[in-house]
Amino acid sequence: MHKHNNTLELYKKAIRAKFEIEKDGVYSDFLISPSRAKLRKFCLEIFKLNQNPNDLVIFSSFFKFDFSPTCSGKLKDQTDKFRPIETFFKGETDLSDIEAVNMAAILVDFQPRPYLKFAKSNWCTSAPENCDKPVIDSNVEVENHIKTEAKIETPETKSTQFLNNVKDIFREK
Repeated sequence: MHKHNNTLELYKKAIRAKFEIEKDGVYSDFLISPSRAKLRKFCLEIFKLNQNPNDLVIFSSFFKFDFSPTCSGKLKDQTDKFRPIETFFKGETDLSDIEAVNMAAILVDFQPRPYLKFAKSNWCTSAPENCDKPVIDSNVEVENHIKTEAKIETPETKSTQFLNNVKDIFREK
């Protein structure tokens, strides 16, 4: 059994790459031009439907109160908590707070999450048969994994557009 090389940096790159897919998806109204207010509103919508225990723990850790369907007033007071996520999605800054990283993963529905689950996972490189191979280069792993995900989940034209976005992300680093 090999050691997993799923670092926090790889997790953040993968979340950012997933964001590039999702901003053109069903929730593009919230993600195409993310603002703190839009992300807060989107977060509320996600958690109204999401009863995943791990995600609820992330919510509580991030906001310092438990989610309830009636917490929109409390959440409005927390709009500034979304500033680092907004700038991360826009590619302006990096995230250093693990709760914020995990919240970003929820907002784009990146799996596996939270980070500890990702770190221990066999996050496949390009196909299921590659899952047991050690990671050589984290940039290649993210790109290959997302290529596979894009081919499976999106039409060919969207896949090509996404791959170009991913290549741009890696050129920026």
